[in-house]
Amino acid sequence: MLKRLSMLAGFAAMALPVLAAAPATPPGLESFLAYKFVGSLTAPEAGDRVAWMELHKGLRSIWLAQGPDYRPRQLVAGKSDDGQDLSELAFSPDGRTLVWVRGAVDHNGWANGLPAANPASAVVQPQMEIWASVDGRAPVKVGEGEEPIVSASGRIAFLRDNQVWTVAADGKGKPEKLFYDRGKIDSLAWSPDGVRLAFVSRRGDHSFIGVYGGPDRPISWLAPATAFDDSPVWSPDGRHVAFARRLGIADALASPLLATPNPFSLWVASPDDGTGRLVWQSPTTPEGSYPAVPDGLFLMWGAGDRLIFRAEMDGWPHLYSIPAGGGQPLLLTPGPFMVEHVTLTPDRTALLYSANTGGAAGDIDRRHLFRVAVDRPGPLALSSGTGLEWLPTPLAGGKLAYVASTPAVPPRVALASAAGRGPDFLSTTDASFPSNVLVAPKPVTFTARDGLTIHGQLFLPQRRAGKHPGLIFVHGGPPRQMLLGWSYMDYYTHSYAMNQYLASRGYAVLSVNYRLGIGYGRAFQHPAKAGAIGNSEYQDVVAGAHFLQALPEVDGGRIGIWGGSYGGLLTAQALARDSDLFKAGVDFHGVHDWSIGRNAPPRYEQGDYAALMKLAFESSPEAALKNWRSPVLLIQGDDDRNVRFEQTVDLARRLAAQGTAYEELIFPNEVHGFLRYDTWLRADAAMVRFLDAQLKP
Repeated sequence: MLKRLSMLAGFAAMALPVLAAAPATPPGLESFLAYKFVGSLTAPEAGDRVAWMELHKGLRSIWLAQGPDYRPRQLVAGKSDDGQDLSELAFSPDGRTLVWVRGAVDHNGWANGLPAANPASAVVQPQMEIWASVDGRAPVKVGEGEEPIVSASGRIAFLRDNQVWTVAADGKGKPEKLFYDRGKIDSLAWSPDGVRLAFVSRRGDHSFIGVYGGPDRPISWLAPATAFDDSPVWSPDGRHVAFARRLGIADALASPLLATPNPFSLWVASPDDGTGRLVWQSPTTPEGSYPAVPDGLFLMWGAGDRLIFRAEMDGWPHLYSIPAGGGQPLLLTPGPFMVEHVTLTPDRTALLYSANTGGAAGDIDRRHLFRVAVDRPGPLALSSGTGLEWLPTPLAGGKLAYVASTPAVPPRVALASAAGRGPDFLSTTDASFPSNVLVAPKPVTFTARDGLTIHGQLFLPQRRAGKHPGLIFVHGGPPRQMLLGWSYMDYYTHSYAMNQYLASRGYAVLSVNYRLGIGYGRAFQHPAKAGAIGNSEYQDVVAGAHFLQALPEVDGGRIGIWGGSYGGLLTAQALARDSDLFKAGVDFHGVHDWSIGRNAPPRYEQGDYAALMKLAFESSPEAALKNWRSPVLLIQGDDDRNVRFEQTVDLARRLAAQGTAYEELIFPNEVHGFLRYDTWLRADAAMVRFLDAQLKP
């Protein structure tokens, strides 16, 4: 029945509103930050209900819609901007129980034994909490932990203190530790009958797949080896577990100065006795490496006893399937594009996914929805146009829920019917949001010094009289891609809103999708001499600035730059290496010296370690510090668990010592991706004030 959704092709274009004339006075910053972000869209298999999380001006809520009318109702209402996230929504197999985590999610810290983050500086330490709602009733707290998953028998398993706990979905009774394991556990997966539990036990330089079968049985380890095993998935009949294997750290025995393949294999094992067999081995080539794109492998068990996985053997992240008994993998989604947001249809015969293709110019910087059978190629487009669509979620009766946005309208939950009616929007855009002043970013390309073509999105002010100051924006990650509309990641919905706001204030903004990013093929994402071993991606930033300088609307003598995380690193690179070109910058939580702290790459052999550390420093912004003359605003939270706060402390000390002008805005207890609306509002206001002072006469 999902084939009938092809009638919806083009619906994204129809959803694009007609933009009204811009008001005489552009709205303020708070209006641009009044967008709603939609995340964690989820539904049970073949279920008639769907749930999602919304984030609006610091208030987090959970919504539930159920057939046949799918009228949305608020299950959880946010009460304050406390930074306590709502995440990891998951239904039980029968759809009756919905679970989620409430807490300041920062898994880099939680998984390593650090306390839950406290971005609002509450005097009572926040906890990571498991909440549940049965049959849509009032939610109850059932325990403290993360990664909840509900079994077919109605038990919730979750992680706390690197151990697995279980509790009843209705919250009656106390949580109990299910079993002991000395590793760091993740990737919980109940068997189809809800009796056994597969998991990954991480042991530092290797990991195992374990299966818990009951209190009177020892853990069954599946074909243990000196390797990294992960992504366990049960066969539909519960008799086998498939998983992926990588042979440890890819550069442990080879110089990190050289590109080293990281091949992987697929295995199937018996949960009863742990015996396993190799199903398929990837080529020992760069293209045969484990995909280094967000969400990894997407290993699934489809109909006809076929394993589905994502790989880059043709240079792009694509879907393949292979018989569980072995054989040659079948490429399901050929073409120059990447596949994301993959899910199986309830009958396991087809896959729904998003991809940056669709036929129109600029679709490489968008996302549209597709369907393909698990046993033969031939994707069918389910959407197209100038909008963006992601997170396809199949519902009963062939209906399809997903998230959609346009250049002017922030993400909303959409529902398409099997009869071709739709989309109906289950969530709304805030009435105060200024869609009428948003510009449609223009896809552009330019050429780096070494000849590589670089993509970007250009935001030009609606009022184009005279010369405008120019701004380069650089995303983080770096495996990310900025799009021709609102992003599917909350951090970059904020970045998109700010680029729109800066354009409304008269800046010409160019968002640069530099090499190392996703969306343009594996070779683009894995360039030579990039990052800590050569900094080759920085030339793309310079090329973007020269492109911006050449535009007739831009004053080439007033170019600034801003970005966060890896974008903060590139902002610092620009100011240190090319202060004549970049007159000012705003550096959000960037890395400034690759050779200090945990940013230094691990090595088993000494060999070229000293040479590597020397190159890492030379590839860092601080290596060019003596040339840094342009002023900078440094912004970071001091509980940052992605980029250590020492990176900003070190840079500030060095800038002060040589007399380079800098300002700083520090947020005690905030994490890397700011969790509070108030933090973003203060940081953004400071950025705009700083850039206006430096770049506007």
